[in-house]
Amino acid sequence: MGQGPDSEYGLVDLEEVDTPGDEWEEIDVSDTEADRIARKRDREFEQFEERIKDADQFKVEQSVFDDATFAALYKLVQDGYVEAFGGPLSTGKEANVYHALGDDREVAVKIYRINASNFRQMRDYLEGDPRFEGLGGKKKDVVLAWTKKELANLRRAKAAGVRVPEPIAAERNVLVMEYIGDEDGRAKRLGEVHIENPETAYEVMREYMRRLYSAGIVHGDLSEYNVVFDEGQLVLIDLGQAVTVHHPNSREFLERDCENVASFFSRQGLETDPDELLEFVTSPEPDP
Repeated sequence: MGQGPDSEYGLVDLEEVDTPGDEWEEIDVSDTEADRIARKRDREFEQFEERIKDADQFKVEQSVFDDATFAALYKLVQDGYVEAFGGPLSTGKEANVYHALGDDREVAVKIYRINASNFRQMRDYLEGDPRFEGLGGKKKDVVLAWTKKELANLRRAKAAGVRVPEPIAAERNVLVMEYIGDEDGRAKRLGEVHIENPETAYEVMREYMRRLYSAGIVHGDLSEYNVVFDEGQLVLIDLGQAVTVHHPNSREFLERDCENVASFFSRQGLETDPDELLEFVTSPEPDP
């Protein structure tokens, strides 16, 4: 392979990365500061809420954002994580992502809808995850847990040496993370670009999948739509649904990830085999 993936894509240096063990923190879905702000409703918060509601990019969201979501945005602004909001980067059934200016850098602000239409599907990923045992059936609690889960998954992936958007802060159902893109817009997804060197890209994907698995995580929705190109690097995005290896469906999710990734790269002209990819990802020691 000549140069190999690490030099070409600046994957990560090959020195040992800090991979957390198999412990899992409990996730707290009790009321946050944002809930308290929404209940208190002082004049400053009410003025902020009016301003956000009047902003063009949030107009369509008034029916889906509750007061505590506006309070979460307010708290993130107060804490200095967000200074100004830009336009939407993506809109989906479960969340919208907005471009924003953070503390001296651009950020992405992901706002999960409390009334997410695929609420039931979210539960399927949460049930069986040891971090969420005892989580009730309330929509709010599920969405709050989902947001904290994405933050935890991003941190764990980053610690394992996988390139993901750097997580910055979370408040209630709002997640602030590194913006992946440039002045021309968000980074292009793998399925939207011509891949000049599919062999290298596939090697990087295999290594990312193995590192996630070694860190105790399975992405669970991996395909060419959840990987973007940024300055020659592959970046995995949308880790909200990622589960621990202890999840009862983790093997099924991993097999599906392997099929999606192998299938995409076979369409790029490579000889791939999902079973061989699965073996590579789950084998504890890399071949020399």
